Amino acid sequence: MNENPMVPDLSHPDENDRRALSGVAMMGRAVTPGEIDTSHGAILYLEDVTVSFDGFRALNALSLSIDVGELRCIIGPNGAGKTTMMDVITGKTSPDSGKVFLGQTIDLTRMNEPSIARAGIGRKFQKPTVFEQHPVWENLELAMKTDKGWLASLRARLDRGAQARIEETLSLIRLEGEARRPAGELSHGQKQRLEIGMLLMQQPALLLLDEPAAGMTDDETMELAALLNHLRGTCSMMVVEHDMEFVAALAGDAGKVTVMAEGRVLAQGTLDEVKRDAAVVESYLGR
Repeated sequence: MNENPMVPDLSHPDENDRRALSGVAMMGRAVTPGEIDTSHGAILYLEDVTVSFDGFRALNALSLSIDVGELRCIIGPNGAGKTTMMDVITGKTSPDSGKVFLGQTIDLTRMNEPSIARAGIGRKFQKPTVFEQHPVWENLELAMKTDKGWLASLRARLDRGAQARIEETLSLIRLEGEARRPAGELSHGQKQRLEIGMLLMQQPALLLLDEPAAGMTDDETMELAALLNHLRGTCSMMVVEHDMEFVAALAGDAGKVTVMAEGRVLAQGTLDEVKRDAAVVESYLGR
């Protein structure tokens, strides 16, 4: 059984998958899990999304979109709605109103968490979630996108292609020397990179990272920034973060940064542009 809804099994679509995916036309044919129509350039689209908790609006008519291959940084004060937005995207929270689409045709509001993961969205929470008693190599093997049915698991043997993927991922996350080490013995920064590697084994189309640099040393933070920059273009990424040096390392001179406040987009543009925005300075950066 899969313990993490963001580490999906694509081989056995459930009823939610069939309702949300297989009945929708994509370029003249039925959609199957994992297929995303990005013909208009956007992989994620939110329009007028509102979420209320006991009368408090965590999201207030939020609208934004993420392009294919884009690495988007999301910043803002505590309580701005950043985590709630990720909860809505991944099916953990249902919006009161609004639209949330993966590509042009996949309505995420009609799907549950495992179905959304199967559709191609991976999420990393602030605290790393790894199988601590298992070696690093086995963590990546367990996360691999394969048939997780009990009979297939009994018969499973890693072929050369699967072994190569694990080795490539180990190299990418710079844990080659820790492959046989129990994951629980890794440093915090290493565990963060391992969990990203586990998500990458699922070949996600969109990766959501919630404060991935939290608790890291300066060196670990820059190492993580280098990893995410290396991944740029291989999948789309949304990174929620408070560490402005980390954001600067990801956004560079031209990357788009979205500033959220009070459940909606306050400003959007390059990091320099949003840092000069008077409303942003007053709401967030000036505090």
